[in-house]
Amino acid sequence: MTATDRFRFTLAATDGRARTGRIDTPRGAIRTPAFMPVGTAATVKAMLPAQVRETGADVILGNTYHLMLRPGAERIDRLGGLHRFMDWERPILTDSGGYQVMSLAELRKLDEDGVTFRSHVDGSRHRLTPERSMEIQRLLGSDIVMAFDECPALPAPRERVAASMRLSMRWAERSRTAFGDRPGHALFGIQQGGLDEDLRGESAEALRGIGFEGYAVGGLAVGEGQEAMFRVLDFAPAQLPEDRPRYLMGVGKPADIVGAVARGIDMMDCVLPTRSGRTGQAWTRRGQVNLRNARHRDDPRPLDEDCTCPACARYSRAYLHHVVRAKEMIAATLLSWHNLHYYGALMAGMRDAIVDGGFEAWRRDFEADEALGDVEPI
Repeated sequence: MTATDRFRFTLAATDGRARTGRIDTPRGAIRTPAFMPVGTAATVKAMLPAQVRETGADVILGNTYHLMLRPGAERIDRLGGLHRFMDWERPILTDSGGYQVMSLAELRKLDEDGVTFRSHVDGSRHRLTPERSMEIQRLLGSDIVMAFDECPALPAPRERVAASMRLSMRWAERSRTAFGDRPGHALFGIQQGGLDEDLRGESAEALRGIGFEGYAVGGLAVGEGQEAMFRVLDFAPAQLPEDRPRYLMGVGKPADIVGAVARGIDMMDCVLPTRSGRTGQAWTRRGQVNLRNARHRDDPRPLDEDCTCPACARYSRAYLHHVVRAKEMIAATLLSWHNLHYYGALMAGMRDAIVDGGFEAWRRDFEADEALGDVEPI
């Protein structure tokens, strides 16, 4: 096996706890810190794959649970795998389905062996275990596979969080065994433990004992708020191996992402850029902008004069306001493209600042720009 056939993480520079580096996979490199656009059902909503790539994305995320329901993992495998199916030839990370164990609690039954779901699509019954999750992700052909886990929404009693974490660690070991030997592919373990440093330490110790190619901080962005999340990130990343990628799942707003990178996180994902784009919301260096507001209807200026995305380079705020209010499909595409472009530029700015040793100055400028708020209407 050649170097290009392996999964490998190289740490290039640090600045405080912030890190930048590179994950090499057979399908291409992932520059870290990295934001992963979410392609839950084999599509980043409102975007073509080539457009997603133009925003600077090196890797996207797909979801085991949703692809299991439709079109089905076996069907995707027969059609050549997820990369070919959705025309994305770069790396793909697949969520194990563990998030749906929490988010679809009213539609599932949990036991020691796994989870039985009632489909939110048609009511049909489906079974997910660590072994089946690994099988589905193998059929999909994803480059980075997530261990199957379970976590409660927060706040939750310590006893519930501890029991959930220990079940997830038993499932992590079963996931590792079921994953087997897959050169060029990686399995990430997921740290749990809620907001408790001791429980997170116990989880990290268990995961290190099993051994994974990367490690995720799971069970955050589930209702605890930014302040509590940052308190956990003040200690959780350091509990995980320094020489492996650290992935914060399901985060988030630009300020969340910057704060996570400052605390040692390498990878993040969130539906927010595209979900916001579909509802007329744009993220800019000066914060969030609601294009539905009438203040934009006569404004000839771009959404962000420093942005080079198509929405900013070719269209006015007045036009974006019009297509949003008229519910034209182009509105979702333009604003999703802009948001992903902004997130991509955010990650690139942090990578450069870490290499230059100026991350804290960059961060202060980011916070100052956000505090200014949107430009005044003309």
